[in-house]
Amino acid sequence: MSQVEIGRGKSGRRAYALDEIGIVPSRRTRDPEEVSISWQIDAYRFGLPLVASPMDSVVSPATAIEIGRLGGLAVLDLEGLWTRYDDPAPLLEEVATLDEAAATRRLQEIYTAPIRDDLIGRRIEEIRAGGVTAAVRLSPQRTVQHHKAVIDAGVDIFVIRGTTVSAEHVSGRAEPLNLKQFIYELDVPVIVGGCATYTAALHLMRTGAAGVLVGFGGGASHTTRNVLGVAVPMATAISDVAAARRDYLDESGGRYVHVIADGSMGGSGDIAKAVACGADAVMVGSPLARASDAPGRGFHWGSEAHHPELPRGRRVEFGTIGTLEQILHGPSVVADGSMNLMGALKRTMATAGYSDLKEFQRVEVVVAPIQP
Repeated sequence: MSQVEIGRGKSGRRAYALDEIGIVPSRRTRDPEEVSISWQIDAYRFGLPLVASPMDSVVSPATAIEIGRLGGLAVLDLEGLWTRYDDPAPLLEEVATLDEAAATRRLQEIYTAPIRDDLIGRRIEEIRAGGVTAAVRLSPQRTVQHHKAVIDAGVDIFVIRGTTVSAEHVSGRAEPLNLKQFIYELDVPVIVGGCATYTAALHLMRTGAAGVLVGFGGGASHTTRNVLGVAVPMATAISDVAAARRDYLDESGGRYVHVIADGSMGGSGDIAKAVACGADAVMVGSPLARASDAPGRGFHWGSEAHHPELPRGRRVEFGTIGTLEQILHGPSVVADGSMNLMGALKRTMATAGYSDLKEFQRVEVVVAPIQP
């Protein structure tokens, strides 16, 4: 692997973002109607390789049910407004009217309300009552405190998601979460992340996780790169973690861990390139925040935006362009890749001659410098 000299005392590997690569069509093409984009993790099968990001601007119990009905999987943030307030609708309306200068401070105030275990149970029950797979998220810091309420409520998939999640967290202040022991003791599949390197992903796979999230702070509403200086371009990160998946498959004697690209999925082309780099599915936020039925009402923010000490995100206004169904399945009325995301993925696969996602991971890609 070639190293680039940054200075006499430091060198680094050249890494690539999704918008720096291109997919190469093969000699064969297919009818898009003959392409399958279904995805299965553990016992749960989905018509779409799409996971809605656990953000209050995107996922509510109602939108989780709708996204499940449309073929995807939505993850509810259990550290969000839906587990702090009986009825967060007035607060969501307020967030949509905040002045930009006051947004961060007000978000910090709103999210100081305590997380309630009774509301955790109620929200999971609401999603399950909708007849879809119930998936929820906690940060590593809050997993030990609230996981019993999650399991007691009958969750289907548990997501442990943070800016960076490691299999070995060192702390002198509190007993860290032992991921391997925790996952072993649970009876539900666990998805963990983010990570962005081969080594970190391999360690997470060895904990028994069913899936690994690739990325940290790379979304449209995140400022992690500016605040912490932490950044790994997604095309390289996905490819490295996919290599860890391959090697762990051999190491474990056939245990397959799903790679889910989390962040930098601004449009349909990014989704296709993430799969081409080795992702089994993608976790998206900003494309769904543009839905008229999204809880953010055209605004988008994540949990990093209201951190009490060091916010690493902001509230972003995207506006609305159509319903969740139109954004996922079309028809599209724009030509920028923000609608009919899944139809575009099927057409890309058909153009390149592949019939399913696992085959499409083998497609040829090239480095394609960003056009001005």
